[in-house]
Amino acid sequence: MPTADDLFRPTSPTSTEGAEGDLAEEPPVVAAVPAARTTSKASAKDAARQPSGRVRHDEKMTVYVTADELVDIEHARLDLRRHHGLAVDRGRLVREALAIVLADLEEHGDDSELVRRLLG
Repeated sequence: MPTADDLFRPTSPTSTEGAEGDLAEEPPVVAAVPAARTTSKASAKDAARQPSGRVRHDEKMTVYVTADELVDIEHARLDLRRHHGLAVDRGRLVREALAIVLADLEEHGDDSELVRRLLG
């Protein structure tokens, strides 16, 4: 049976006190994010704009969506799993979509899809 120290151990990536009282450093959190697919036109700036993937996120933003938008997001998540073998959560799906939109805005500026949709 685990001790109270095992149950209530810190989960932050900072160092923690070991059983002997010495400081034992926890290994860093490493995300398994596939390499970005770049084309010959992709710049270093575009390559730098990658979604954070599956890591602990310290910042939070609340976004309200309609019931239909939530169903669409869930449908896309299930479609990715069913047809592409990608098990992603809604948060990761939204972060990936956001990275795509922001990269398009950086690359195309006034001609980006985001600007066209917001103006239209």
